[in-house]
Amino acid sequence: MRPAAAPGLAALGREFAKFGTVGGLGIVVNLAVFNLCRTVTGLPVVRCSVIATVVAIAFNYLGLRHFAYRDRDRSRRSRQVALFAAFSAVGLVIENGVLYAATYTFGWDTPFQNNLFKFLGIGAATLFRFWSYRAWVFRALLPNDTGDTSGTDSTSGTGSASSTSSTGGPTDHGEPSNNTSNPAAYHPETTAPPP
Repeated sequence: MRPAAAPGLAALGREFAKFGTVGGLGIVVNLAVFNLCRTVTGLPVVRCSVIATVVAIAFNYLGLRHFAYRDRDRSRRSRQVALFAAFSAVGLVIENGVLYAATYTFGWDTPFQNNLFKFLGIGAATLFRFWSYRAWVFRALLPNDTGDTSGTDSTSGTGSASSTSSTGGPTDHGEPSNNTSNPAAYHPETTAPPP
């Protein structure tokens, strides 16, 4: 089990690294827009934070779709966008809820404290986003998602050609009814006769 688990952990590590790259750039965008909004507009701190989060969400979607999860299922794009928006909204509440509590419940409202709790909120929301995006929004393509099932037998893993000869008839492994759909059938050249 350990050798089989190692490639899975390595793939998860690579996925998290790509997610982290996009997320790291998103944090830079988020904090830059947040501080620009606070400095230029004079809006309340949480409102600036929400604006910054929305801009970062748009940036992150493009990065995740075209970099981190570019090999994932691209079908049903409208459903994907709707799920991304829904989970991003939950992340927005988590992220800005931390800042709101710090600012309005505890009165921590200096620029340093605003940025600190904004950053902590981003961290908490990132854990939720990583789980939700990979599990629901950017789903992995399954091996059987190609839609081509012709010539395969789901129980034996062999094509239909294995049960017919070059002339199109049954092979000479016992009687014509002895094919892969009846694995318990009597094969005279490979098994002993039944008692």
